[in-house]
Amino acid sequence: MDRPRTVGQLTRLGLTSYEARAYVALMGRDSFTAAQVAREAGVPRQRIYDVLGSLVEKGLAGARPGSVVKYAATDPDLAVQQLLGLHRTQLSNLEHQAAAVIDELSPLFQAGQLHTDPLEYIEVLRDPGTINARFTELQASVKDEILVFTKPPYAKPPQENIEGLNVAESHKARSVYEFSIFDDPATTAGVRRFIESGEGARFVPILPLKLVIIDETIVMFGMQDPVGDQSDLTIVVVEHPSLATVLKTAFNAYWDRGLTFEDAARRVPAAARA
Repeated sequence: MDRPRTVGQLTRLGLTSYEARAYVALMGRDSFTAAQVAREAGVPRQRIYDVLGSLVEKGLAGARPGSVVKYAATDPDLAVQQLLGLHRTQLSNLEHQAAAVIDELSPLFQAGQLHTDPLEYIEVLRDPGTINARFTELQASVKDEILVFTKPPYAKPPQENIEGLNVAESHKARSVYEFSIFDDPATTAGVRRFIESGEGARFVPILPLKLVIIDETIVMFGMQDPVGDQSDLTIVVVEHPSLATVLKTAFNAYWDRGLTFEDAARRVPAAARA
């Protein structure tokens, strides 16, 4: 018999190392004194009575009274079944306790779902990489309509916004651009590609802020530092239909007074487009 392996298996079944070693030692003959078990099992003499008492209590050994009490092992088939029975009892108790915990916590959980953080629908983004990733994610979430105020600084310039082109081809998309897009030929070409993909576009001399409105529900807008570096940009994302409705009214006001691409291109001085 591979004693260390058997001892290890018994400990996995729930015995302590001393108990497992003592039980294996009891296999050697029909009965042992406590001192003999301690010697055979390598269990300290001062611990052996507690160990044997525990085995008796668990049904893995029996005590035989006499002038010197001897201990005998329970048949391994019965002993292992006894250990498994203890595990089943413990598991059953745990299942009952778990069911009770579920019953207690479920009403609290359901009630908690009705209470939300009043500001949890607001995100504040400052890192350019995070802003870019969030804008890409929001574009991909469009179900019906996207409205955009486009002005520098760009997290993703129009000529690099491939995801936006896909949205313009498959959804209602309108953008109001600043005349500043004509300052850079690559940006101008990128905007022309959006228009060719189906985006409605208007152009105004200046826009108050960067703005995205998605499905009249989600708003993304940018705020530049009014006193510091104007390239520093804070983006706020708000999921709030009422705010989206109000801002769509502002978007439409700029749209109505905006120029078409051709009219805006003629209006902007040729030097700015050189």
